Amino acid sequence: MGKVRTRPVKRISRELLEKYPDLFTIDYEKNKEALKSILNIKSKKLRNQIAGYITHLIKIKQRTEAREAERAEEEEAIIEG
Repeated sequence: MGKVRTRPVKRISRELLEKYPDLFTIDYEKNKEALKSILNIKSKKLRNQIAGYITHLIKIKQRTEAREAERAEEEEAIIEG
């Protein structure tokens, strides 16, 4: 079974990624610190959940971009070959 994330965690994470795309990385600890500077979240658990989901979303985005780059290279090789 996977992790269950509530709608507010997902919504807030996506909104923050849209507003501050360059602020977050695949490093969870850095994302926690970035959240501290952006938002005043009193709940440590909520902050950690948001930071974790942002990290998860960024990793997915990087994997998708890597796959697209591989496909483009394969298409070029087919065209040239």
